[in-house]
Amino acid sequence: MSGKLVGEVNHFYNRIGVAVIDLLDNLKIGDHVHFLGRSTDFQQVVESMQIEHQPITEAGKGQEIAVKVERRVRNHDKVYKITGEED
Repeated sequence: MSGKLVGEVNHFYNRIGVAVIDLLDNLKIGDHVHFLGRSTDFQQVVESMQIEHQPITEAGKGQEIAVKVERRVRNHDKVYKITGEED
């Protein structure tokens, strides 16, 4: 397993458990991601994504998205898409 940098957290809404991410690459529902930072290190599957409060199934480079997260994240945490050996 390896990972590819796909974004960076720029905000976290603690009460609703949502991270705002600036995307550097494509991301879609069902992708397995790894959040990594100074005190953050966990993996999850992307189950919910939104842009401007509208549900979406995929987003691309340069977009700012909101993702429901299982744990707390922090500004500047990196987001990696977990890929198999074929990538």
